[in-house]
Amino acid sequence: MKPKPQRGPNTDALLAELLRLGPARPGLRACLENAALDESEMIALLRRPVGVPFLELVAASAPWCERPRVLGGVVLNPVTPRVLAQRLLPSLYWRDLADVAASPRLDAGVRAKAEGQLKDKLSDLRLGEKITLARLATPLLLRLMLLETDPRILSAGLENPRLRESDLAAFLQGLDVTRALLEATGGSSRWKGSYAVRLALVLQPKTPLPVALAQLTSLVARDLKRLVETPGLAPLLQAAAARVAREAQEG
Repeated sequence: MKPKPQRGPNTDALLAELLRLGPARPGLRACLENAALDESEMIALLRRPVGVPFLELVAASAPWCERPRVLGGVVLNPVTPRVLAQRLLPSLYWRDLADVAASPRLDAGVRAKAEGQLKDKLSDLRLGEKITLARLATPLLLRLMLLETDPRILSAGLENPRLRESDLAAFLQGLDVTRALLEATGGSSRWKGSYAVRLALVLQPKTPLPVALAQLTSLVARDLKRLVETPGLAPLLQAAAARVAREAQEG
């Protein structure tokens, strides 16, 4: 996670003055013009209860209206009007779009639009950026990230706390699942204890045989029988499942 800018004397004093001025726009403009804030201080200030008039003023005033990170701070403030937030979204960097999409404090329409714009930017992101995004992406974006083939992106996506067991199991059984994801899931320390995920791996015909075979001894008898009877699976896998079931019964 990127570090949060620290609140300093400048932001504290300016916030106190903004609260004193209330919605008086001439006073707000003079206050903004006289403030000696750097970009990090302005972003820190925008996280505080500065009020709609000030947010609108920052979004329309140079040099702040030309700085994507500052505009990101405006959009991420939960009181920013929906129309203003949506207008500013195209100016934001991908990381701020990701934060907007994931913030439960923001308007649902703003979050959805941020998600859509970030989706359009995926192909332009560098590898390191994709790895970072995979760790924090919302479920819709994460589904797209799990279609990537680089194991580092997939490993990050599999550790995303928003990835639910039921969603991953369903995805693994889908037609568009890749061999790369199946291999990454089979080697994931987070999901090795999930029965639903292990079963999904062995029921997927695309799963590499070594990965599928490694799951057999953890399955219960009824699922081993299901494997033997499921068409389309590798004969060697089905034979191994039958043997494991027989040995478990005999033991």
